[in-house]
Amino acid sequence: MRSRHRTWTLAVAGALALAGIGAAAPASAAPSDQELVAEQGNGHYRAEVRRTEYGIPHVLAHDFGGLGFGYGHAFAQDNLCVLADRVLTLRGERSAAFGPTADSGDALARPTTNLASDTYYQGLRRSGVVERLLARPAPLGPTAQVRQLVDGYVAGYNRYLRDTGVARLPDPTCRGAAWVTPITALDVWSAVYDINRLNGTANFKAAIADAGPPAPGAAAAKSGPDFPSAPEDRADGIGSNGWAIGRDATAAHDGMVLANPHFPWSGIGRFYQVQLTIPGVMDVSGASLYGTPVVEIGHTGGVAWTHTVSTAQRATLFQLALVPGDPTSYLVDGRPEAMTRQTVPVTVRAADGTVSTVQRTTYSSRYGPVLATGWTATAAFAIADANANNLRSMNEWLAMDQAQHLDQLLAAQRTFQGIPFTNTIASETGGTAYLADASVVPHVTDADAARCVDTPQGKAAYPHTIILDGAASNCGWGSDPDAIEPGIFGPHAYPALTRNDFAANSNESPWLANPAAPITGYPAIFGDTGTPRGLRPQLGQDMIAARIAGTDGYGAPGFTMASLRDTMLGDRNRSADIGRADIVAMCQANPSLPARDGTQVDVRSACDTLAAWDARDNADSRGAVLWREFFWRLFDDDAPGGWWRVPPDPAQPLTTPRGIDGSRQGVQHALADTVQFFQANHIPVDEALGDAQRYATVPLPGCLGPEGCFNVVSSNPPLGADGRYADLTQGHGSSFIMAVELTRDGPRTSTLLTYSESANPDSPHHTDQTVLFSHRQWVTERFTEAEINADPHLHRTVLRG
Repeated sequence: MRSRHRTWTLAVAGALALAGIGAAAPASAAPSDQELVAEQGNGHYRAEVRRTEYGIPHVLAHDFGGLGFGYGHAFAQDNLCVLADRVLTLRGERSAAFGPTADSGDALARPTTNLASDTYYQGLRRSGVVERLLARPAPLGPTAQVRQLVDGYVAGYNRYLRDTGVARLPDPTCRGAAWVTPITALDVWSAVYDINRLNGTANFKAAIADAGPPAPGAAAAKSGPDFPSAPEDRADGIGSNGWAIGRDATAAHDGMVLANPHFPWSGIGRFYQVQLTIPGVMDVSGASLYGTPVVEIGHTGGVAWTHTVSTAQRATLFQLALVPGDPTSYLVDGRPEAMTRQTVPVTVRAADGTVSTVQRTTYSSRYGPVLATGWTATAAFAIADANANNLRSMNEWLAMDQAQHLDQLLAAQRTFQGIPFTNTIASETGGTAYLADASVVPHVTDADAARCVDTPQGKAAYPHTIILDGAASNCGWGSDPDAIEPGIFGPHAYPALTRNDFAANSNESPWLANPAAPITGYPAIFGDTGTPRGLRPQLGQDMIAARIAGTDGYGAPGFTMASLRDTMLGDRNRSADIGRADIVAMCQANPSLPARDGTQVDVRSACDTLAAWDARDNADSRGAVLWREFFWRLFDDDAPGGWWRVPPDPAQPLTTPRGIDGSRQGVQHALADTVQFFQANHIPVDEALGDAQRYATVPLPGCLGPEGCFNVVSSNPPLGADGRYADLTQGHGSSFIMAVELTRDGPRTSTLLTYSESANPDSPHHTDQTVLFSHRQWVTERFTEAEINADPHLHRTVLRG
């Protein structure tokens, strides 16, 4: 039995009380407990940061301000340059530092120039929206504990910057840079607000910044306006896999969680691994998105959870009927309303170093900002974001960080209703598995859509993009009595499932979280039902079924910690599982195949490589690169998806499509073109995956989601002429991987932060966990005081503000 936590008897107020969470979590006692008592009322902070192997910080304090102080200081040691760059973005000052035409480098949203980015963020700052939300009382505004945590985090970051000095920063990325300055609480809250609107307004920065009325007669020849694509319309973008395993599917009859978020490997979209402890109040371990001082994916002593990006829409468009002759006014119920205008000054630096100010104008409607796309003399589109008033996500995550049982976690979600764009997948010690899209979703019922999606553009886009009639006031969003604010669905409407076996999601709709209990009856704005599943979700469900049955080669039926880890990093490739044999048969029967340019290509060596490949994407796999390039070229066929022998069938969503029809000309072209490329560039057709796919110098396993890979590592094909994919600094994929077993003796956890704790290329913790990932090895988490103190690499720092 592992050493038990010493228990303090302390009152738990604020977020826990609001969430209906009563008893405090048993928490860890540090040997230096007495010297860590915070000085109340005088603005001082104290914390102890214990770093274990791989530089993982365990922050211990006796109040939320001290906890934030220790966390901010630790994070700044590892990643100050990334957050400093993000603050520059949020302040709308990139054009002054780097020029207006350069890309803003936002890894979480669509490509945007610095000028468009600055226009958008300067407009937000000048609007005062974040300050207005901060002025609201909890639960709509931040709780006292969250405010203290953020203030302490800012103080800790600034303390590190002050003590180190910009000129002596260890990270060469921003060492000596004039744009590295102290941060404020407003900067952190602006970052939270921006993340909350990621799958809504924040993904339309350029369309908002560049919007303006058309020149007279410019749209006269148009038959109708174009419309913007949905916020979620990003090819194989951020996503995740998440499993909650219940007592009927585990060997020990307890609960387990697998977290596998797929986020960018560079910039502000990275995760930071941390443990946060206030004795008697909170003890949580997991990961945070850079710049947020709460654990968003993690576990306490009794409950674990993860998130996957859900299919629900976070925003809707409203099509505006413009007043004839006045393209900046629109009609509502037949009455004209003028768009509001905001003048935004942006400081820009020219190539010769001269600085000037550019005046930009943005436009907004009663529904939200007006977009550049589709603005004609007669119509325009505005975007309404369900997270426009959401800073309460921090309240919810901090309350979840203190939950010890699943009902406490659910109480936190019902109270704050602030998860911005993800599903929640959780389990507890008792072995109950839970999944829900308990997130912020615009209140648009199917009946509302039938009534108010009434334009040609709206009907063409529905249901992927919901475009409502902005000319009718009764086409605004509805409301629920149990919703925390008007315009969103309340908790009773969440698609949800509670099971004793499992619930899983891989960014498909909630419908088949467990095929034995389909979730139905939710509005289309949450996602679809009765449709084919993608290859990655199919693979996830197949992996679970095989583990429960014990047919996957990982031991007796039922999940154990070892088999959960092996399943996660098994690196199966679904498209190869269901199609490789057909391609091998095709090329064995046709050793010479026609390329698209008419050349006959000898494919025998490639055919032998695919025949010998085990359909796995390990770093040393030979055949994985060849298959990826072939499969990617299939999408150039005239009828994408038409090359399956058994096409996708909604009646068989988990077992179709199957087989690849080698008689199709497009299939033969795809293989011949692939081999032709390898031959022309002298790339071995049996090149090892790790020779082509790397982060810094570390070979990487994994492949693309569209290939049907669970362990996604998206290094952006096509392959270069040098036989390399772009470095993963330009890609995304498996980031913070967490496998938790919630035993009665406490949590047992294995983790992998695939790109390691620090973005600083000179840090010893820049690629140390990446090497583990390359070799399919894990970090055994140190959660209790005994485990932390037993680490031979332990380093303690006592911080006083």
